[in-house]
Amino acid sequence: MTAEGHVIFAIASAIFAKRAGLTPELANGDWWHVVPATLLTCLLPDIDHPKSTLGQRLKWISQPVARAFGHRGFTHSLLAVLAGVALFQLKVPKAWVIPADVFQGLVLGYLSHIAADMLTPAGVPLLWPCRWRFRLPLLNSKKGNQLERALCLALVGYAMWFPAGMPPFGASGWPAQMVNSVQNSMIRLFTPSTAH
Repeated sequence: MTAEGHVIFAIASAIFAKRAGLTPELANGDWWHVVPATLLTCLLPDIDHPKSTLGQRLKWISQPVARAFGHRGFTHSLLAVLAGVALFQLKVPKAWVIPADVFQGLVLGYLSHIAADMLTPAGVPLLWPCRWRFRLPLLNSKKGNQLERALCLALVGYAMWFPAGMPPFGASGWPAQMVNSVQNSMIRLFTPSTAH
């Protein structure tokens, strides 16, 4: 996925996470904390690729990481997320108080990158160092980024449309209501109209 796609996907993720109330901190968080924090880390996993947007600006970090792990290796795994969270918790000076919604936005941005790369044929090694690739290949980057842009913008639209304040889980929660909404839309779309 392109840098543009990752940025748009991260915006969609931040809007959805806040409106869906994925965590109490995100649900009650400040938009000006959640969205910028998400954008701050949405390109970070590609530090393992010296020709990426971030890799070109931080070659002194990107080149050693690329040599050690290759592209879409460690930095695209859940282990990297856990290591980053642990390192951040240990290394942040106690004088710095980072709001919970900002911290969760930073994690969300990183995870959004990994989720977006799962939509490509190459997938990601979520369980690195295990080499299994997790993928749902909806996007093929070799055919340009028009489909990628359209999908990511559609996700932003859906995230903005998503009703805020829905019960989080259970029979009447947002996952069930989202599935019902999609099913009803598909039925309406494919059912012949009787009106002339």
